[in-house]
Amino acid sequence: MNLPNLLTLSRIPLMLLIICLLYPEANSIFPWSKSLAFILFLFAALTDWMDGWLARKFSQVSDFGKFMDALADKVLTLGMFTGLLGLGILPKWSLFPILLILSRELLVTGIRLVAAGKGKTLAAEKIGKLKTVIQLTCLSLSLAKVSVESDFHTLISSKTFDLLVSTLDISMISSLLLATLITVVSGVLYMKKYWRLFTE
Repeated sequence: MNLPNLLTLSRIPLMLLIICLLYPEANSIFPWSKSLAFILFLFAALTDWMDGWLARKFSQVSDFGKFMDALADKVLTLGMFTGLLGLGILPKWSLFPILLILSRELLVTGIRLVAAGKGKTLAAEKIGKLKTVIQLTCLSLSLAKVSVESDFHTLISSKTFDLLVSTLDISMISSLLLATLITVVSGVLYMKKYWRLFTE
């Protein structure tokens, strides 16, 4: 198990830890737990770039790494979206966009599993990588909003606080809608390109 693969796999336990820190009870045990959750998520998102860069730099690119990189991304993003929705951090109406994202990710994972059964490894497409970046951006904005509301309300003026929270909220919603659109489009393109794997 090399370092790039360890970074890839680290996204899964990090996601679980971040969700734990977001629970209301966590603040009484760990002061600034919401800000810590935000920082940990930024690190988890950074590993999405770091593992690939290290694998290419040290010639450690492998089929396992390609498959697990895509799978770990899905576990991180879907786990976070589900957790934020369940904790009431994302609005209730976001259930529909999240279900669209979930459906796409499961379909693409299914295609990858079929390809793996035939001895083929499907690397991520460019639009798929863009989709992941926007999803991570949406989640980062959501966690930044929670961090500000929980840990910074007494440190900045009420006017600045309201403006910052409002800006983060609008940015979060906009990025969620954009992420959903690109996720659906990328899923359709991916299905169109690799549907032959099911029909062969």
